[in-house]
Amino acid sequence: MWQQRTVGLRPRSRGFHLVTDELLAALPELAQLRVGLLHLWLQHTSASLSVNENADPAVRRDFERFFNRLVPQGEGGYEHDDEGPDDLPAHFKASLLGCQLQLPIQNGRLALGSWQGIYLGEHRDHGGARRVLATWHGEVI
Repeated sequence: MWQQRTVGLRPRSRGFHLVTDELLAALPELAQLRVGLLHLWLQHTSASLSVNENADPAVRRDFERFFNRLVPQGEGGYEHDDEGPDDLPAHFKASLLGCQLQLPIQNGRLALGSWQGIYLGEHRDHGGARRVLATWHGEVI
């Protein structure tokens, strides 16, 4: 069984945001799978997807501080600034973190660890709504 759906994520401020619940709410069919895989593909070049700490919001704030030091805004010597000074740094951050995840499904749930959640890294000051193409397959319960 293969299925696919585009999930719209609401606009968020710049930073790292837990989107696990928002994604799962849009994919109720996952509960029907005994075993399977969920592939998430973020259809944007200035945001990212990753898996990390889901309990302490300080981790997400520290992620934002770290990546802003790693890829500072306003660094000279680059050409691409068509959409503003946050544009190219957002592309760099998105490339470092990636735009896709592959997650196991076990007994109708994502097989995430106790402290794992799905992050949307919003790397633009005003990125707007984001789209995730979700594709899943597996064995039905």
